Amino acid sequence: MLSYIEKYRILISRIAAGFVLFFIVTTQSYWETDNEMFGFILLFTGIVLVGIASLGRMWCSLYIAGYKDQQLITKGPYSICRNPLYFFSMLGVLGIGFCTETLIFPGLFVLLFACYYPFVIKSEEKRLQSRFGSVFEIYTRNVPAFFPNISIFEEPETYKVNPGVYRIHIFSALWFVWSVGILEVIEGFRKTGVIDALWTIY
Repeated sequence: MLSYIEKYRILISRIAAGFVLFFIVTTQSYWETDNEMFGFILLFTGIVLVGIASLGRMWCSLYIAGYKDQQLITKGPYSICRNPLYFFSMLGVLGIGFCTETLIFPGLFVLLFACYYPFVIKSEEKRLQSRFGSVFEIYTRNVPAFFPNISIFEEPETYKVNPGVYRIHIFSALWFVWSVGILEVIEGFRKTGVIDALWTIY
């Protein structure tokens, strides 16, 4: 049975995204005008992280599409950490933060992620422990919870995938890329005077 945190995770994430979008629209980066090179470095870093996050989430989805909660997935990205989807999501959130060309937003995003998602992970692992018992216990002893350990990577030669479910997961992974596009549109609106920034932040 899904916990309260798991059940409303997407809704909570969307509400938080709405608040974040409001502050992004109403602020501008100090570096856009006072140090364009540093602003470019932040943007480039963000784009790289978003690219890694999107590919990483699609990689994870390849393994769980159609199998989530039906069997314990321990190969591919799930052989190097127990929560690779959340790890890549953190990289994506950090990347979007850097794409605002500020230091405050990426720090804030990671802080919010760190305050919320450990509870989601704990709740999910409690459910997996109940479902898979000793098999999951062995898995937790050998595989780190969050930060990947590349040295223990395992990959099967073949793997059966549910294409319909995977297609839906792909669109979910692309939200990070679309978010960067939205940020660029917002910046374009600011530069053309369509919207005005209320604050300037670092």
